Amino acid sequence: MLRQILFGGETGLSPLANAGITLLRIFAGVSLALAHGAGKLPPTEGFIEGTAKMGFPVPGFFAWAAALTESVGGIFLALGFLTRLSSSFIIVLMCVAILRVHALDPYPKKELAFLYLFIAIAFMLKGSGDWSIDSFLRK
Repeated sequence: MLRQILFGGETGLSPLANAGITLLRIFAGVSLALAHGAGKLPPTEGFIEGTAKMGFPVPGFFAWAAALTESVGGIFLALGFLTRLSSSFIIVLMCVAILRVHALDPYPKKELAFLYLFIAIAFMLKGSGDWSIDSFLRK
């Protein structure tokens, strides 16, 4: 059961379907890690203060959690390693971004968070595809 949760997913896709899934997974993961996560490690005082203003009880911990989710979670997503678990953390983070960070912003400011949210939902449900570390570990 734990193995299915950590490394599970659908298998036996066509090479073209695997190529599409793999390209999306790599692009989304690398983009999340480099464009959003890398600049937050280590979390600055401003980032920690922003986390505190959102009402998180231990802002230092949650700032680190957010930064690691974007950077390490993005890299794991790109590699297809612990894809469902990484996607779950990304889903929570994007919900916070939509509902707290950009709550009062117009949709165009929320659009990127929604995009990452739905990509993460798709990978949590589907898994990483056949061309991934998860697929190798599943066998």
